Amino acid sequence: MQKDYPFGLIQFYATAPYACSYIPDNTARSQVATPGHLIDTLIYSELVRNGFRRSGVFTYRPYCDHCRSCVPVRVPIEHFAANRSQRRAWRQHQELQVFERPLLFSEEHYGLYQRYQASRHAGGGMDLDNREQYGHFLLQSHVDTRLIEFRDSEALRMVSVVDRLSDGLSSVYTFFDTSDSRASYGTFSILWQLAACARLGLPYLYLGYWIRESPKMTYKQRFAPLEGRIRGEWRRLDPADFDEPDLA
Repeated sequence: MQKDYPFGLIQFYATAPYACSYIPDNTARSQVATPGHLIDTLIYSELVRNGFRRSGVFTYRPYCDHCRSCVPVRVPIEHFAANRSQRRAWRQHQELQVFERPLLFSEEHYGLYQRYQASRHAGGGMDLDNREQYGHFLLQSHVDTRLIEFRDSEALRMVSVVDRLSDGLSSVYTFFDTSDSRASYGTFSILWQLAACARLGLPYLYLGYWIRESPKMTYKQRFAPLEGRIRGEWRRLDPADFDEPDLA
């Protein structure tokens, strides 16, 4: 990682072990970049290229003692080719209206977030987030962050929080209406972000971490070709990699 000013002012520490959110019975640790108020868009872009991610103003990457399951992944825009189901999802939701909103609390957004968590992640902890926890997670940022609404007529269907980096967009979090089992809002959100990268001339969409052992992460494999940061280098992942137990 570049060490020149202002990167030289950033320090790193390792957390104490805590229960892993993705692999049952595993413990995890994180490496945290600090101080948070100095991590602007330029610095954060460099950190993301080195495998970091943020939750609110907390910038971290996995730093586990005996596990390398978390693989940072990104989609190279120039080479992405939508498959049949993705093309169908794109056509299905073309009528959605898209609005960029201020990074401020909205009772309507929070209500959709609660319903999404209760439907998709019940018992995971985030389904109990109060307004303050929700705000710390999604509405606090020191970087260039966009909050995007997707509406069907007047009905709010989906919200995506996206960071703009020097070389791409980073998908922070998306939550959506789960009441219609025929909808493909999650897929459409990623396709929309890929299209936004293309419009802006940005080469990558960063999708956070892919974890082979976590079924909730399988959807990322479908946005091909997918690149992973393996042993400090970005390279294209092939189907055999998705069965490899220890990539990182």
